[in-house]
Amino acid sequence: MDGATPQAAAVLDALRERGMTLAVAESLTGGALSAALVAVPGASDVLNGAVVAYATPVKASVLGVDSDVLARRGPVDPEVARQMALGARSALAVEGRIADAGVATTGVAGPTPQGGKPVGTVHIGVSMGDRSLSRAFLFPGDRAAIRAATVEAALVFLLEVIAGPEPARDAPVHEGGE
Repeated sequence: MDGATPQAAAVLDALRERGMTLAVAESLTGGALSAALVAVPGASDVLNGAVVAYATPVKASVLGVDSDVLARRGPVDPEVARQMALGARSALAVEGRIADAGVATTGVAGPTPQGGKPVGTVHIGVSMGDRSLSRAFLFPGDRAAIRAATVEAALVFLLEVIAGPEPARDAPVHEGGE
């Protein structure tokens, strides 16, 4: 699977089994989450696409994140993560059909804090059906470690929501990961 992870394969298998499609929105991971997914052969069966919304204004203009929320809370926020995941579903619609699930990452990978948020602060959003959820994390390590931990946590959270009978509720900050 050349660079693919077991978690990415499990996410795609779970989506495929349910006949669902996926859309991805990334900020701090800069394409690493979508790269993990496309490393799995057959990803095109379920992955509609990905948006790397690295600049804050792109979160509003492309993903539809509320500009007022961005102005009040900044881009590293649980509501922003939820709105990014939901917005990705619409932005990456195929033939007029929005994606069944969306996942989004936003946070501070470093090397310096951003908007009063410490390095390692991460919010992951997942949207499926009429639910948009988020989880907050505080990951240790350098920029690469934080980004890698975010990809892993996003895949785990997404799989939990897809496979679970009832989507997980918003969860508090996790030290180091799941």
